[in-house]
Amino acid sequence: MTSVTSLFAPVDEDLRLLTDNLKQLVGARHPILGAAAEHLFGAGGKRLRPALVLLASRATMTKQDLTSYHRRLAEITEMIHTASLVHDDVVDESETRRNVATVNSLFGNRIAVLAGDFLFAQSSWYLANLDNLAVVKLLSEVIRDFAEGEIRQGLSQFDIELSIADYLEKSYYKTASLMANSIKAAGVLSGVSPEVCDHLYSYGRNFGLAFQIVDDILDFTATSEVLGKPACSDLKSGNLTAPVLYALEEKPELKDLIDNEFTGEGELEQAIALVKESKGIDRTRDLAAHHSKLAVTALDQALEDSPSTQALRELADYILRRLY
Repeated sequence: MTSVTSLFAPVDEDLRLLTDNLKQLVGARHPILGAAAEHLFGAGGKRLRPALVLLASRATMTKQDLTSYHRRLAEITEMIHTASLVHDDVVDESETRRNVATVNSLFGNRIAVLAGDFLFAQSSWYLANLDNLAVVKLLSEVIRDFAEGEIRQGLSQFDIELSIADYLEKSYYKTASLMANSIKAAGVLSGVSPEVCDHLYSYGRNFGLAFQIVDDILDFTATSEVLGKPACSDLKSGNLTAPVLYALEEKPELKDLIDNEFTGEGELEQAIALVKESKGIDRTRDLAAHHSKLAVTALDQALEDSPSTQALRELADYILRRLY
């Protein structure tokens, strides 16, 4: 099976430069914050989000090289994403991510919150220095959306009245907003038309939704080792994702288990079994495929063919193949 990193071939060198620059950009004066940043950027992430930005940049700059602003945008995107992960791990009390210890488990919640704040602040500083108000507005919206998504998730724990539309909106805030707005920002920096920018946004939005939906399926179908974190952790914490919401429509006994917040012995395991027995996972696969298809349609409307455009197209297909 093709690996995700092999699809980054058109921007391999760009990503190498990005990885070298990230630790320098953080440049924390305090040794503990510096150690936290070093740990984060060395934690084996695939750099998917900056790769998307760089591919969109190259796909919209086919006749000239990337500017320093495009490269800085990709770095800012990864810093914002990493900051959000640090805060997520504190909120979720996670001990591992990508099979390595989280910042909060290594340094404590206080340092982890400060490290996340620091990364958000640094990304905001570098964002302001792009001197492009439209791009500042796009990426500032992402930071707001992260907070909105976390608040919505916290307020909807164990809520069996949650709809698929609610779930998709929360998934946009937590995952797709960064992809959609950063890819659109790459188009803005390239000077393409507003119509092309809107198609790029649509690609990122639907790609991000498909990516999150697939992640939510894998939470039920993959092992903890593959996930890099405990399996079924979302359901245990009361975060009801699409497989559960669909399962609720055909397994009424699941409602009582969720209402009881799995406090009884064996209730969580019973709930997981009910989800797997239902058509919830299959219906969620169809939902992911729908958004992947919408992403490719938007891409084909936005860009002429190039190695970078083809890579973006194949990435939309790749996220579905993670399920098999």
